[in-house]
Amino acid sequence: MMENHQIEMGAIKANGLEVPNGGLRSSVMPSWSLHKPVGRVLQSIRTVIFTSKLNLLMPFGPATIVLYYTTNWHGMIFLFSMLGITPLAERLGYATEQLAIYTGPTLGGLLNATFGNATEMIIAIYALKNGMIRIVQQSLLGSILSNMLLVVGCAFFAGGIVHRNKDQVFSKANAVVNSGLLLMAVMGLMFPAVLHFTHSEVQQGASEVALSRFSSCIMLVAYASYLYFQLSGRNNSYTQLGNEEMPNEDATEEDEEIELSMWEAITWLAVLTIWISVLSEYLVNAIEGASDSLNLPVAFISVILLPIVGNAAEHASAIMFAMKDKLDITIGVAIGSSTQISMFVIPFCVVVGWMMGQKMDLNFQLFETATLFITVLVVAFLLQDGIANYLKGFMLILCYLIVAASFFVHVDPQSSDDD
Repeated sequence: MMENHQIEMGAIKANGLEVPNGGLRSSVMPSWSLHKPVGRVLQSIRTVIFTSKLNLLMPFGPATIVLYYTTNWHGMIFLFSMLGITPLAERLGYATEQLAIYTGPTLGGLLNATFGNATEMIIAIYALKNGMIRIVQQSLLGSILSNMLLVVGCAFFAGGIVHRNKDQVFSKANAVVNSGLLLMAVMGLMFPAVLHFTHSEVQQGASEVALSRFSSCIMLVAYASYLYFQLSGRNNSYTQLGNEEMPNEDATEEDEEIELSMWEAITWLAVLTIWISVLSEYLVNAIEGASDSLNLPVAFISVILLPIVGNAAEHASAIMFAMKDKLDITIGVAIGSSTQISMFVIPFCVVVGWMMGQKMDLNFQLFETATLFITVLVVAFLLQDGIANYLKGFMLILCYLIVAASFFVHVDPQSSDDD
């Protein structure tokens, strides 16, 4: 009896069958080794594609391609491509969060911001290739405004409602560093615009482009220095977390469920980025036609509508973390994303345009530059005390509505001078 029990305990389960030690192992293992990777792939597809309700919008992607080659309905092509990109942007954020579990919190936060901005960068490069410099400038500006006002506002509001009995706290030091980088970006954008509108250039038209390229290189150096500072671990010494937040850091491990392996996450990042790239080309090509058919200003489409699509990942994750009382992660995702766009993506597009022969510069025109300057001041003022509540979130949302209304009635005076 004892020997039989030991034999049963030593049985090997493969494909639902119990195989005694040394018994049918050779005949069962080939089938097991074949089914395991196939089952893993199917499980990965099920996890990424079928676990988000937002993925119901994915069929709009193929529908965009069909419409593009069969009709001239630019308004419908634009709307369908926007709807098709939205779930892809959200899934891109999900895959990045899964990869961040393996890389650690600091590098994970950087990856989250980088791939969260991949949609905006892809759209910008396609628009730049087509010579649509103003659309590149306005879409990137809109991403900064959307992250700082709408995403942070909704996160603070949702977190404040859930935790209405207390003020949520976050690291003032990180907020101050990001605010300083954003103000530096405003300075980089302001001087080419001032140079242009005061007509004080040494060489008309050439000086602002040269200044923009020089300033872009300086901003890239500053952002690289910021990354080194973050990744070197020194930020751990100056980041002062409140005593109430320390348990939340331990709780993050419980909340983060590993659903994808590291290589599965990397593979999905590549697949989603390629698919977003394909749809972005149709989106960019339909912008001007959509402006005419929908009777909307190009500035409103570029600054307000496009960033809502590109920021889907940041929007969802920032609100989720705020509701879990993890405001440091929320600030890192939203404000960190704005910092990356202003200090890396915009200068990077200037350098890429330089290589393409496009005169992409940092002159975002007076209206856009003033909007960004005031927005950075408002957000920096609200973040300086390290406290968040639903009132601050509601104020930021109302500020974004004012910005949206302003661009709805704004006509770009230089729309004909993209060349």
